[in-house]
Amino acid sequence: MVLPAVPDVDRMKRRIQSPDYRDWRKKVEDIYGCLHPVRLTGLWEIADKTSGEVLKSTGGHIFAPCGNRRESVCPACSDRYAADAFHLLRAGLSGGSKGIPVEVADKPRLFVTLTAPSFGPVHNRRTRHGKLLPCRCGRYHHEHDPLIGQPVDPESYDYVRHVLWQAHSGKLWNLFTKALRRQIARAAGITVREFGAHARLSYAKVAEFQRRGVIHFHAVIRLDGPDGAVDTTPAWGTTELLADAVRAAHAVTEVTMKTFTIDGAPVRFTWGDQVDVRPIRAADAHQVEEADGTISDDRIASYVAKYATKGTGKSGSADRPIRSRAQIERLATTEHHREIMRTAWDLGAPVVCPDCHPHGPHQVDGCGCAGIDHCATCGNGGYIPGPLDGLNLRRWCHMLAFRGHFLSKSRGYSTTFKRLREDRQIWRFEQNLADLGRSADTVTVINHWDMTSVGHRSDEERELAAAIAERTRAARKHRYQTERKD
Repeated sequence: MVLPAVPDVDRMKRRIQSPDYRDWRKKVEDIYGCLHPVRLTGLWEIADKTSGEVLKSTGGHIFAPCGNRRESVCPACSDRYAADAFHLLRAGLSGGSKGIPVEVADKPRLFVTLTAPSFGPVHNRRTRHGKLLPCRCGRYHHEHDPLIGQPVDPESYDYVRHVLWQAHSGKLWNLFTKALRRQIARAAGITVREFGAHARLSYAKVAEFQRRGVIHFHAVIRLDGPDGAVDTTPAWGTTELLADAVRAAHAVTEVTMKTFTIDGAPVRFTWGDQVDVRPIRAADAHQVEEADGTISDDRIASYVAKYATKGTGKSGSADRPIRSRAQIERLATTEHHREIMRTAWDLGAPVVCPDCHPHGPHQVDGCGCAGIDHCATCGNGGYIPGPLDGLNLRRWCHMLAFRGHFLSKSRGYSTTFKRLREDRQIWRFEQNLADLGRSADTVTVINHWDMTSVGHRSDEERELAAAIAERTRAARKHRYQTERKD
């Protein structure tokens, strides 16, 4: 039997030549090439409030962006998140926008980096006075050597403490900010209770994964008056006082786990010895200065916003939750990162019910569960939550046990992501009203949509959407470089 020859069809060409391609492409361009669009069906219209006449309407099927901040998942939505992060951070640095006065640029401001402690020696690329030094293993590593960040001796690397520190890093930051307020109050000669009546600590921080798979924080810290950005910093609030307080708070901040022990002792977590405190001013702008040596708030905002969009995919981990231990073994990552996830998965495991199985795991002969009709402890499930269940280690296994937000800020630092999204919606609404020659109090807006599905329907559509996203990014970059004058 001879099978008929399969025609060599270019499926990409066939999709481009399909009747609905122009309509599909317009929808994808409207969301800047999102790779996982949310498909909606419904109606949007603006009608005259008095007569009910429909002035403008859109109906049928539309696409909405997925909103994922990870560049490895969706570059288009990641770019939008990075742009919002940039404006949020820049407003708190320079002022003059988003309701923040320009006077914030004259306040004490620091760029602080807090790191994790060592859990065992790792391969690295050390330099001193510009000269490359050998690694602990005796080799000189290239900057892109995949060994960088991997343990020199995996057998002695403390994966348990690594995972538990990661899970407590958010709490460590929270205690750090409290300690920082205490240190500032002490230096100013006031009590902590009185601090709120004299000053306010404002900050924005972003988390970054190091190559060894552990988190560290970059933060912009600002000292305001009691009413926040609009209030003048007290006379005693200087950059030097703030910097000294940061170093003192870094030294005293610690978290102790009282419900979990290692070798019979409670587990204690602190920051790593390395802390970088840089006043935001031209004299100390080593990494964020312009060519002429002056400080650039834009460059700091860009530097920090970059890490807000870096997903765990950049660290060799996963972009989506882990559902089983076997899934960890199938990930395309390093053995070091797999071991971090294995440790997180195992530490977050449930334990056998002590009432059903008083002697440990289920016994084939003479097990305690045989004489129990119903166990009130586990509901006959045989297992109960483990001692670390509250850390949700299995849920955050794909994040290498990091449970915090990648970008967070204090309430008074600047605007919010929600406010930025609302500002865009208001701007689009006002543009529609301007086109119609109407005011907001004379119209009624009907906006009703239902989700039908998520994602593109084929690999060809995803590839075409990725090309649209890349072209949009290149055009935006060119426009920024061409139009910018400052």
